[in-house]
Amino acid sequence: MAKTKATVVVAGSWGTALATVLAANHHEVTLWTRSDAQAEEINRTHRNSRFLKEAVLPDTIKATTSIEEAIIDSEAVILVAPSHGMREVVGKIRPFLRPQTLLVHATKGFETDSLKRMTTVISEELPDYDRERIAVLSGPSHAEEVVQQSPTTVVVAASRLETAEEAQDLLNNTYFRVYTNPDVSGVEIGGALKNIIALGAGMSDGLGFGDNAKAALMTRGLAEMARLGTAMDGNPLTFAGLAGVGDLIVTCTSRHSRNWRAGHMLGQGAVLDEVLESMGMVVEGVKTTKAAYALADRYKVEMPITRALYDVLFNGKKAKDAVGDLMGRVPTHEMEEIAQTGSLRWK
Repeated sequence: MAKTKATVVVAGSWGTALATVLAANHHEVTLWTRSDAQAEEINRTHRNSRFLKEAVLPDTIKATTSIEEAIIDSEAVILVAPSHGMREVVGKIRPFLRPQTLLVHATKGFETDSLKRMTTVISEELPDYDRERIAVLSGPSHAEEVVQQSPTTVVVAASRLETAEEAQDLLNNTYFRVYTNPDVSGVEIGGALKNIIALGAGMSDGLGFGDNAKAALMTRGLAEMARLGTAMDGNPLTFAGLAGVGDLIVTCTSRHSRNWRAGHMLGQGAVLDEVLESMGMVVEGVKTTKAAYALADRYKVEMPITRALYDVLFNGKKAKDAVGDLMGRVPTHEMEEIAQTGSLRWK
């Protein structure tokens, strides 16, 4: 594996975890942060206590607050900015980005106002950059486990095979296995939408419902993800893979999932502002619920779970009442679209 100068932007939990993967692969790694104190802590103590309290980072990771220093000679840049901050961050790196640099983003969300996917936002902010040099990384991958080198499998998607394979080579190792996929839209959409269902799974657990309820929520949630994803030009098979059902399972069932934790608090009666304040980190599922609600209207896609969660988050509906509304819907066929096309028939 050739040694590469690689930069990760920004130094949250997932960005820091990806920096440790790059360091394990013997790349020259720079981690950009806005915070002088965070940069000093990483460089001096090799810890990022705000986001990964228990982890000791490789001493080869260098942190900086200078975006120019971080980007200027970098051969690969991994963008892990929150969805609402991606446009600003890409604008910051633009003056220093070389045309041949590989760009990989690992952000799971939509831009709330425009409803655009992250690759679209990045391309708009880099009009002279080759869009086919942009890849997306997604899949079931909690940062807390990646920094401990627990076996993890992810997927990287790009419109050009060579770009996907370059990102694969950059990150793949004995504990971090990377698959490739040509379906950029599906991988981005799956990674974003599963956070909505994870909020619902946490809410179900917070209400004290059992495994039956959560299994149903995850299964029907996956159907919603696939409905909207295919309407937005994603491949339906992608939602049966790592960026779909794989990421859905880990985010709906793990103690590491901030979306599950936020939903759990809501299920126990907390209000949204209290939840977000106590989390201290971005809960992408909240903004994604708002975006998916609007996208469902735009593409005329039925998404009852998303709509129920929207009412809880933004219209003040009680979580238990939202569950009652879902359970009280008119009974229908499990595979609505297949039944409508006539490709599934009763014998």
